Amino acid sequence: MIVKQIPVGNLGVFSYLVGCENSRDALVIDPGGDHDRIIAEAEKSGLNIKYIVNTHHHFDHVLSNAELKRQTGAKIVMHALEDDLVSTDAGADIRLTDEEFFNLGDIRFRVFHTPGHSPGGICLYAEGQLFTGDTLFVGDSGRTDLRGGNRPALGASIRKLMELPDDTIVWPGHDYGPSKSSTIGNEKRTNVNAREYGYYVED
Repeated sequence: MIVKQIPVGNLGVFSYLVGCENSRDALVIDPGGDHDRIIAEAEKSGLNIKYIVNTHHHFDHVLSNAELKRQTGAKIVMHALEDDLVSTDAGADIRLTDEEFFNLGDIRFRVFHTPGHSPGGICLYAEGQLFTGDTLFVGDSGRTDLRGGNRPALGASIRKLMELPDDTIVWPGHDYGPSKSSTIGNEKRTNVNAREYGYYVED
């Protein structure tokens, strides 16, 4: 799996270009701006963008949906509960529901439905890599005071993610923490919300 972490927009958003080494097919997670930079990175890496995946509907994660789709022909993918909350030109071609799998070349992503920050938030997991959007940050988690936010639901979502192997790499939706990525094991030890969510592990 090829993973390119790309800072976009003005709010510390991380977009991800994820590609299959064999097919050279790729998807873009949360294109929150700077579509030209994303396309340039794909061309540089020899990747063909087939899908645009939104972890949730907030504007800073979907800002370049329409333009990226126009330039690449990629299909937009998001949870059905999020699709109803974005504008028509940024809406989904593929609507996900609950827990399912999503294939990209030889890569099979497990899609977790992780409500709490937003009703239809999702995280993607494959080959030991976890893309968490605004559900889980390095050292923190997404806010729940926005429309559709729900703190108990977020806690349940994070407990679900904490069941993944400790060496799972966490790729967050924002550059808000002390590092640009982490692991599930590290988040169990250091995340400020870990005690509340029942996963605090002493060193």
